[in-house]
Amino acid sequence: MKDPLVIPIDEAVGALDGFDTIVDARSPAEFADDHLPEAINAPVLDDAERALVGTIYRQRSPFEARRIGAAIVSRNIAALIDGAFAAQPREWRPLVYCWRGGNRSGALATVLARVGWRTSVLAGGYQAFRRRVIADLDRWPATLRLHVLAGRTGTGKSLILQRLAAEGAQVLDLEAIARHRGSVLGPLPDSPQPSQKAFETGLWNALRRFDPLRPVFVESESRRVGRCHVPDALIAAMRNAPCTLVEAPMPVRARLLLREYRHFTDDRANLFERLDRLLALHGHRQVDAWKTMADAGDWLAFVESLLAVHYDPAYDRSTQRNYLHAEGAPHVTLRDDDEAAIREAALAVLAG
Repeated sequence: MKDPLVIPIDEAVGALDGFDTIVDARSPAEFADDHLPEAINAPVLDDAERALVGTIYRQRSPFEARRIGAAIVSRNIAALIDGAFAAQPREWRPLVYCWRGGNRSGALATVLARVGWRTSVLAGGYQAFRRRVIADLDRWPATLRLHVLAGRTGTGKSLILQRLAAEGAQVLDLEAIARHRGSVLGPLPDSPQPSQKAFETGLWNALRRFDPLRPVFVESESRRVGRCHVPDALIAAMRNAPCTLVEAPMPVRARLLLREYRHFTDDRANLFERLDRLLALHGHRQVDAWKTMADAGDWLAFVESLLAVHYDPAYDRSTQRNYLHAEGAPHVTLRDDDEAAIREAALAVLAG
């Protein structure tokens, strides 16, 4: 019989893509807050069971908590063997972890290893991984050749980033990782933002794959993308990076934004709630004027006014204050809102 192999975090990170499955043995709530990239949740205690065992531990005795917990864990591991893991071949190589790499992952990994699967356990569990993420996000950004796409809202920066990725360039898409477009109208429909920890894990997972000898293209962002805070070392590296300024004619910008924010034109109550957040900046008269345009279905005028009055001045102030290399940077113009124009702009960024 074999015991699971205990792997320290540095070794596990280097071999992360070599495991067939990364198995998170923590409860669903812990998993939802954050987890290792591509991990699946196979809880040996669900949220209610974990709370029960914890209460018994605190209020009655550690021994009784371990006895009751062991019975629950055994039943849950049996269900996993018969269910989620039943079809795994003999050669399956899982990496198992829990909160500290102790009882939960140890129990599950021991059974998996005794079955005959090539099982490893992450020493220190999620806590060790979390410490590694924080340390790497503090040191990695300074080693990368970041190149910032600056430009006003609606100039197609995100679309150009996607095209750059399709052309084989290295791209860090902060808005995709944060699931937010970075403005008052930024929340995505039916796609809640990740927790701060999960956002940082997403960043870490992207950064670890970059070749430091090649440029990494990223959109100019503020310190926050929705509720997600960009780590200090990364925002500092972005603000010190060379820039390309992306421009587009106002009609093109309006069409792009209407396409991206179609969910707001279909849900005016949600749109008006977001517009009300601008009352302190622009007052009732201006916000009411925007609502009147929306009620009339005059969407192009609505978007152009919102850009001219709110987005452009705010973006210009932020860029002048934070992205000093944007002044005098080479310009690229997005001439239309179709795929051909987006590819043309992306190739111009690469050539510049």
